[in-house]
Amino acid sequence: MGVDLDFAVRLSGRPARELTRRDVARALLAVPSGQALVSLGDLRRELLGAGNPLSAPFWESAKATLTQIESGVATVGDVQRWLESTGTEPILLTRSFFVWPDEGERGPIAAEMYERLVSHLEGLVACGTIDVDALATGDSATRKAYEEIQEHWLTAPLDDGRVPGTAVSDEQDAELFAAWDEEEAYALDELLRILGDLPEPPFPAADLRTAAQRLRDTLADEGYPGNVLRACAGFDDGVLPADDEDLWLAVVAGIAAPISDLPEEQDAERFFDLDGELTHEDSVIASLCAIHHADWLAAVTTLVRFGPGVLASPERIARFIADSEDGSDQEEPYDLDATEMLFTAVTPLWARLGVLDRTEVLTPLGWWGLPRALIRAWSHE
Repeated sequence: MGVDLDFAVRLSGRPARELTRRDVARALLAVPSGQALVSLGDLRRELLGAGNPLSAPFWESAKATLTQIESGVATVGDVQRWLESTGTEPILLTRSFFVWPDEGERGPIAAEMYERLVSHLEGLVACGTIDVDALATGDSATRKAYEEIQEHWLTAPLDDGRVPGTAVSDEQDAELFAAWDEEEAYALDELLRILGDLPEPPFPAADLRTAAQRLRDTLADEGYPGNVLRACAGFDDGVLPADDEDLWLAVVAGIAAPISDLPEEQDAERFFDLDGELTHEDSVIASLCAIHHADWLAAVTTLVRFGPGVLASPERIARFIADSEDGSDQEEPYDLDATEMLFTAVTPLWARLGVLDRTEVLTPLGWWGLPRALIRAWSHE
């Protein structure tokens, strides 16, 4: 099936005389590029007959882009930029790093704001503020102005007081947090189910007392690992729990679910500096945050099943997790090396806390405390 005027009208929901360049471009991109190329001349004549001829620069840009797609040399970015050059397509990634969700993943607020921006741009095209022919020919000054228009709209309050970019970002954050909470709740249920079938480890009172005293000394140090452990546990104000068990479990739980960043990390721009390098502390925090709930669940429950004396090196933990994934419905193969790399940030911290000994073997304290700490990390009492 090619692209004719009826197809473009049905796809856009507008009458032929009101079709915009964006409407026509989306119709052309909705079918294989070869069919779109063959249909280009007829579609142009149909629009001319309907009193909506568009312009020569648009048709030339359409032919050039479709030819590149058909030849296999056009990138996704090339196609997106051509679509944006129609003058009413929101820019996918702005200079301030705002990103629109994909069309099928937009929530109600994102969908509303996207359509509002399209309507706003259509009004600017109609009054001549946006020079669509200059955009079609790739004029850099016009493109810059087009980007600035959208940046301003995203950051300016609407009549109801909402700021479009913030409203969309808040909705995405809420969706992300909801998905995270759902995953965490499932992991906690699985943890409690598994632990219910295992014997209760004895309480290592002397080991806990020794580890807690050593931990207090570590937390008093400014450097690593004290700064990382304080951030993980959320001890930003320097006030520590008086109870040894509460202190120790809070820090071990924080490793599985870090509560805050390092104090000097308030400026997140350095994480986007591709030419810069993260500090060791930055890398550790990033690794801890990248470990999935399922991986923590598999690692801790396997260690608890084996009990004190089991080797808990990063390599062995990665293997435990990989074995737990056998027969699962994962779409992609398990990345053993990546998991091992992430847990190289964990085991040194566990060793400082007495979860492991110097040879990376699980201790009685770790056997008792790891499952309790994970329950604490995933509970929101």
